[in-house]
Amino acid sequence: MDPQDLRNYFEHTAGRGVLATANARGRVNQAVFARPHVMEDGSLAFIMPHRLTHRNLQENPHAAYLFMENGPGYRGRRLYLSKIREEQDSELLYSLRRRTYPAEKDKQEGPRFLVFFRLEQVLPLIGAG
Repeated sequence: MDPQDLRNYFEHTAGRGVLATANARGRVNQAVFARPHVMEDGSLAFIMPHRLTHRNLQENPHAAYLFMENGPGYRGRRLYLSKIREEQDSELLYSLRRRTYPAEKDKQEGPRFLVFFRLEQVLPLIGAG
């Protein structure tokens, strides 16, 4: 899928997303995540705190993101991803945030990471594609 098409899709499609990761031993975790940021170079980025998802990505760079569109039926995308790099508390991270939080809550949450992924494959929500 062309990065511009993917950017348009995520900017104009409402829905819910789940990011799945696994640690080095293969123990899987799933977490609700906002839509990815589609970067100019075609990579996808997610903002995350240092919790289980981020810890898993330190051990295993592979992830899958499932996005289910709002509305009737089962429409959406499955994205297969490989981590390529990350930034901690960077200017870019804060410029991409869709929500703002009180400073006190930000402090409690700890550092934030902007994690970049290479898109390996895109499949429809249902079926082999």
